[in-house]
Amino acid sequence: MAHQIAVDIEPKPWTGRSDGTTAEHLRWHHAVQPYSAETAPGDCVLIGFSSDEGVRRNKGRRGAADGPDALRAGLASMALAEPLQIQDAGTVAVSGEELEAGQSALGNAVSAALDSGHFPVVLGGGHEIAYGTYLGVAGSELRTAGAKLGILNLDAHFDLRGDPIPSSGTPFRQIAEDEAAAGTSHQYSVIGISQPSNTTALFDTAHRLGVRYLLDEECGVIGRGVDQFLADFLDDVDLVYLTIDLDVLPAAVAPGVSAPAAYGVSLETIQYVCDRVTSSGKLAVLDVAELNPSLDIDNRTARTAARLIHRIVTKHVPVRR
Repeated sequence: MAHQIAVDIEPKPWTGRSDGTTAEHLRWHHAVQPYSAETAPGDCVLIGFSSDEGVRRNKGRRGAADGPDALRAGLASMALAEPLQIQDAGTVAVSGEELEAGQSALGNAVSAALDSGHFPVVLGGGHEIAYGTYLGVAGSELRTAGAKLGILNLDAHFDLRGDPIPSSGTPFRQIAEDEAAAGTSHQYSVIGISQPSNTTALFDTAHRLGVRYLLDEECGVIGRGVDQFLADFLDDVDLVYLTIDLDVLPAAVAPGVSAPAAYGVSLETIQYVCDRVTSSGKLAVLDVAELNPSLDIDNRTARTAARLIHRIVTKHVPVRR
């Protein structure tokens, strides 16, 4: 069944480098079409989330609201090795301080894309995006009563704060509370946690909620724990929501974020994780968070994020329905 996706900002025409119009010259901007509810299932659907209200509430540096268009620009001229169906649904924008309304609207957009049989890729936006994306998965037809949801967060932070006002630091605590209230089962796992960036109280919360995690210093060639961590995660869940907070990467690779990482996890490792997850046949939705173009040196962060999105979308194995 076809579903309309409601947005605040309609998709704009994509432009980029063009070496020709035939298949061997194909780039993203050639392939992307405006979203249509009449399209057959199977496409990647891009949904922007223009918000840094959650970052403001979390006392971070604003600017991530401009992330969606910077990510689109980073993707536009990337070459496609073979034809790909990609649709752009436009952008959900948070108005003023109305974060909760924006997250609800994003959830409805993600649900509509999933229920139409597509693979939604959400372009953020601060990491408050995560609660909106989750609402979309939780409200979709894919999330049957018996389906266990796995949330894999590539991030230097747990984002489990107990603050009474939701922000970019609270989404996964909010999700845990919603799952407990609904009596449903989920597994929240994080790769890239920075010990100096998370208080003992946050580690205690993670342990209490059964969160599995790898520290950033355990993700290099010395640790070799990523393989087993991923195997255990993928074996334990039915559906996967992958969320990439770009501050998981070293600051030299991703300077354009609210909180650059002093250590971080190498791009090689992050790409390997993405490869494993997207080829699993369980990846239902992806979002990318915390790109702040105003802080991005030479568009490094946008280019790196676009490269990861390109990799995931072109290698994605659809979820069996």
